[in-house]
Amino acid sequence: MHVSGCPPQGDVLVIGGGIIGLVTAWRAAQRGLRTAVVDPAPGGGAARVAAGMLAAVTELQYGEQTLLDLNLASARRYPSFAAELTEATGLDLGYRPCGTLAVALDADDRAALRELHAFQLSLGLESEWISGRDCRRLEPMLAPGVRGGLRVDGDHQVDPRRLANALLLACEGAGVAFHRDLVERIAVDGDRARGAVLRGGTSLTAEHTVLAAGSRSGVVAGLPEHVLPPVRPVKGQVLRLRIPRAYAPFLSRTVRGVVRGGHVYLVPRENGELVVGATSEELGWDTEVTAGGVYELLRDAHDLVPGITELPLAETLAGLRPGSPDNAPLLGPTALPGLLLATGHHRNGVLLTPITGDVMAEALTTGEVPPYARPFTPARFANALQEQAV
Repeated sequence: MHVSGCPPQGDVLVIGGGIIGLVTAWRAAQRGLRTAVVDPAPGGGAARVAAGMLAAVTELQYGEQTLLDLNLASARRYPSFAAELTEATGLDLGYRPCGTLAVALDADDRAALRELHAFQLSLGLESEWISGRDCRRLEPMLAPGVRGGLRVDGDHQVDPRRLANALLLACEGAGVAFHRDLVERIAVDGDRARGAVLRGGTSLTAEHTVLAAGSRSGVVAGLPEHVLPPVRPVKGQVLRLRIPRAYAPFLSRTVRGVVRGGHVYLVPRENGELVVGATSEELGWDTEVTAGGVYELLRDAHDLVPGITELPLAETLAGLRPGSPDNAPLLGPTALPGLLLATGHHRNGVLLTPITGDVMAEALTTGEVPPYARPFTPARFANALQEQAV
């Protein structure tokens, strides 16, 4: 029996209006499904803080080879995805195929970057080692002490804020309904998810409920413990600086660096903005910008690009990435009929937006995820969650 004994009001109810929830809703509506999104401020979430690097190659980490395939597949979809979204909305996403340069400052960092390069080549990735002199030819603002770097022309960028705005507009154009409220709990009737009850008391019923609430996905009320996704908040602090016309062009591409063993990146935008990030802090729900976080980012960025201290500081932000135990997303149906997940993207939410929309649309219309997404279904954590619940 459905909630309140009524037939479902829609086909799909998406809980969470960040970029992952919005792309899921947009693709579902394009498939002809009656779709609604619940979020007090759709278009917000972690993407408002993210830098927007589409860096499948330069962000590669050991042990994440399976995730790499998904990242690369989504990166390949970005040009057509951005073009489709721009055509649907008239909005420019700030997509730039400008490439990325990863550099090292000292011998230890250079050795680590060399090892990463060898790892990239062993996986058949396109990455070119260049000397420190060639790094500075590409980016004259780099510090004289740069020892060498990796030129990766296939790692691009997009503006996440523009992406979120465009997805919101595309959803509205596709007929997605929006409920600007908080979810009090997911409604479970018998052995099936039936929708959600909102903070204001409204009940929304749907044949399929998609939990896409980012870092809060693991604490939503109403679900059995063994179904709750193992998603936690991972804090990231980011700076936005402004590049005055007198300093342009400051950087022509994204610059990443290993500084004293830590990672920092600088992402130049066409609108004259420079994004510097990001910290990675396991501090629960804390979203305070700290003096230490700002100092560390500016210190490391200054070591790479000394001229950065001349730029006006426009904004300091902190957001929460949705981390999962293996740093990979949870996509598709769960052990609870009627409930699907689209969460846990950690640092790859912007990169994985196009492919997440495709995977979720397939799951919502056929009940199955495509073969390439099967390593990322919630089932991979099901046994551990079941044991915790017992």
